[in-house]
Amino acid sequence: MKLTFLVPPCYDNKQPAERSAGCTRVVYPMINIYELTAAAALRDLGGYEVDYQDFVFNGTGSASEKDFKDFLQKDNSDVYLIWTVNLSLNSDLTAISIIREFHPDTPVILMGPGATYFINRALQTHQNIFIVRGEPELTLLELLDALSSGREPEGIKGVSYTDKNGKIVNNPSRPLNEDLDALPFPARDLLKGKIYHNPKLKTGPYTTMFTSRNCPYRCIYCVPSSLTFAREIEFRKDHPGRKPTIGFRSLESVKKEIDMLAAQGVKAIGFMDDNFIWNEERTRGICDILRPHGIVWGCQARVDAITEPIAKMLGESGCRYVDLGIESFDEGILKYIKKGITPEDIYRSVNLLKKYNVPVKLNVLLGSSPLETRDTIRHTLKEAKKLDVDQVMFNIVSPFPGTEYYEICMENGWIKGNQYRPTDVQHESILNLPQISAEEMEKLLFRNNISYFLSPRFISKQIRRFSSWSEFKAAAKALKLKLFH
Repeated sequence: MKLTFLVPPCYDNKQPAERSAGCTRVVYPMINIYELTAAAALRDLGGYEVDYQDFVFNGTGSASEKDFKDFLQKDNSDVYLIWTVNLSLNSDLTAISIIREFHPDTPVILMGPGATYFINRALQTHQNIFIVRGEPELTLLELLDALSSGREPEGIKGVSYTDKNGKIVNNPSRPLNEDLDALPFPARDLLKGKIYHNPKLKTGPYTTMFTSRNCPYRCIYCVPSSLTFAREIEFRKDHPGRKPTIGFRSLESVKKEIDMLAAQGVKAIGFMDDNFIWNEERTRGICDILRPHGIVWGCQARVDAITEPIAKMLGESGCRYVDLGIESFDEGILKYIKKGITPEDIYRSVNLLKKYNVPVKLNVLLGSSPLETRDTIRHTLKEAKKLDVDQVMFNIVSPFPGTEYYEICMENGWIKGNQYRPTDVQHESILNLPQISAEEMEKLLFRNNISYFLSPRFISKQIRRFSSWSEFKAAAKALKLKLFH
């Protein structure tokens, strides 16, 4: 049985959705480590023939819609699989229409947060569609076993489908995967040698990796990685108001994968954990694994997790960026969004990381609270720039369905047209808050981005750190997309 994972072309006349983080459009191509883990499970645990076709990034640029149709016309896959996020859902449904022109009866499996949340919309559009909700690996194995035997997936946990009578069936949820070590390493070989760049690491060969799943904190707006978001949406159906437990890989498993990547020549790793730093002991263990290989790496962390010993570990083990989600420097806003930090925590953590020469990227989110005003935004932008970190990323919140903030915004009529639509958080807003409109937030964001990213200070700081001309060109292209999409 041949299975093909598809990244279809973008059919909404916009920049393609970034399917790994899941909440933005592509600025630079990222490896979808979650999709490749699912592919590895089907190949290594299920024994299936697995292929991966990316019609957004073909290694040198974007593949075309013609390439997609040419592929479908010649292909003989038994099942197609698509990792779907909110921003890609409409485009993916269009892609399925095109698949149906060439393969009217071939099953299509949708995974990811877009499919997990918008079940009815996906299933009502086409026939022979199956949705794998939440964590996909174990569910996929059972579902493919049923499909290969010609059976309906009746009772398979975590699956939604349309039965023979045209009724949408939502099987019970699957319990969380408690043994992440049992999963095979991501099938990176399916990328067929494509070269990926991370402008924050500025060297390669580069890949991504995860050591844990989920985050226990309760930020009301939060859309974590696309896998975690799917995991949370599914979990909350049976556990309202609760967060899924954290899934950890053992240090032994992490070491095996890093050793393997180093042997393959990988020089840079971006850790995709929603929260990479949990405590000093685990952080020290991973830093000790990385250090002998000379791999440069980066991660995401909370500001209140940064202690002086941890900052020192990071600096001594090749950490070249820490993404800190700060969102605002207004204490009232931080309390409202349940961030669990104070402005003082931000200053302290940034100073510690700078002390040990660890580059810092601050993530600022405009409009995450009805307390937001032009003055709070200007204050946050001013304070973020004053800290003089390596980079600041400014975005506008999107009230994603499945978050607490979405419910608040719908109840108060703050979403334009009283209906959610996917937006690119790097440029657009659909929120008219009590004290600031969507248009005002967009203008403040654009003006700030121009003044920040095109400043001589930012450019001179970044340009000195590139190791090759190709890395510089990739970063320049990403900056152009960030500013002007």
